[in-house]
Amino acid sequence: MLTLLAAGLLDIDAGEIVRPGVVRIEGDRIVGIGGEPEGEVIELGPVVLLPGLMDMEVNLLMGGRGETGLASSVQDDPPLRMLRAVGNARRTLRAGFTTVRNLGLFVKTGGYLLDVALGKAIDAGWVDGPRIVPAGHAITPTGGHLDPTMFAAFAPHVLDLSIEEGIANGVDEVRKAVRYQIKHGAQLIKVCVSGGVMSMTGAPGAQHYSMEELRAIVDEAHRRGLRVASHTHGADAVRAAVEAGIDCIEHGFLVDDDAIALMARRGTYLVPTTRLADAMDVSNAPPELQAKAAQMFPRARTSVLAAYRAGVKIAVGTDAPAIPHGRNADELVALVERGMSPLAVLRAATVTAAELIDVTDRGRLAEGQLADIIAVPGDPLQDITVTQRVRFVMKGGKVHVHK
Repeated sequence: MLTLLAAGLLDIDAGEIVRPGVVRIEGDRIVGIGGEPEGEVIELGPVVLLPGLMDMEVNLLMGGRGETGLASSVQDDPPLRMLRAVGNARRTLRAGFTTVRNLGLFVKTGGYLLDVALGKAIDAGWVDGPRIVPAGHAITPTGGHLDPTMFAAFAPHVLDLSIEEGIANGVDEVRKAVRYQIKHGAQLIKVCVSGGVMSMTGAPGAQHYSMEELRAIVDEAHRRGLRVASHTHGADAVRAAVEAGIDCIEHGFLVDDDAIALMARRGTYLVPTTRLADAMDVSNAPPELQAKAAQMFPRARTSVLAAYRAGVKIAVGTDAPAIPHGRNADELVALVERGMSPLAVLRAATVTAAELIDVTDRGRLAEGQLADIIAVPGDPLQDITVTQRVRFVMKGGKVHVHK
C-alpha cells in the first residue's frame, strides 16, 4: 500500500478541490480516496493532485531535438525517428500527460507503424512515456493534406508512398488502407478530410475525399470497433465528415454555426488545437502558406468558444510538435484564454478525453482507476497556468517525476 498526501485533490465530477488530498494506491490502481494514510506515505506538500492529463492529438515521431524540418521527410530513416520519439515521449510524460493519441504518421516508413511499436515499448517498460493510442498512418488522397510530398513540393517520384503508408484513392484503396492499419495495430483511424495550413496547394478548407470514400473509411473502422478522427478545417468538409459518421474533428478552424450545430446534435467530438494559432511559426514558410495562416489562425481563436457554447464535446489536443513536445499544457492555458472555464478545460483533458478513446479506467481520482496522478503547485480551478509547472507525475503507480 502506498499513500499520496497533498494539500488537496481535484474532484473532477464535483468540480471542486477536496482538502486534504489523500490517495491510496496498490499496484497500478487507486484503492481509496480520503481517510487516513496507509502503508508508505509520500508527502507532497502544498500541491494539488489531478488525474493524469491527456493529449488527443500528438505526433511523437515528428519534431523534437535534431529535427531538420521538411528535409527530415527524406533524411530521417525509421530507426532515427524512433530514437527521437523516445525523447519526445519522455518529455510528454514528464509534463503530466499520461495518455495520448498519436494521430497518424505521414512519413516514409516502408509500411511500419512506428507509433504502434513505440507504444509497445512504453507498455513493456523499456522506455518512459505516456500510454499511446496509435493511429498508424494517416489516410489521405494523392496530393492531399499529410501527403508528405505536398509539404516540400517534391518532384514526381522523389518520395513515392504506398497504400500501406496511407496514400489511398477510391473506395477500394481506402478500405485496404484502413484494413492495413488495423492489421498492424492501429487503435483508431486518422483521415484527412480537408486541406490545412501547411498544404502547398488548394484552399485550406476544401474537402479531399468524396462521401463514398469517407463512408467506406468509417464503415471499415466501425465494423472493427475503432473510431475515426479527421483532420478537417472547412465548414463544408466538417459537415461531410459528420454526415459520414466520423467520430472526432481535429482543428475545425473554419467551422460555421451550421456545422457546429450538426456536431452538437450528432455528439461529434472536437479537438481544437487552438494554441498552435499563437505558437506555430510560419515566418519562414512560403508566402502562400503564410497567407493561409493569416486567414485561418484568427478563426481558430474564436471557433472553439462557439463550439463549446453550442454544446460540442471538446477534448484537449495540441498537434505537437506544432506546440513543442513537453509544452502540452500550453493548450489548456489557451483554451481558458479563449473563454472556456478552467474546470471545463480540465474535464476536456481528463474525463472527456477518456470518453473519446472509449476507456473508463482513467480521467478521475477515484477508487478502481489507474494510478495516473500528477501534482501542480496551486489550485488549477483558479489558475490554469499551474498545469504548466507539474511537480509530480505517477503513471500506473510508478513515480516518474518528484520535484
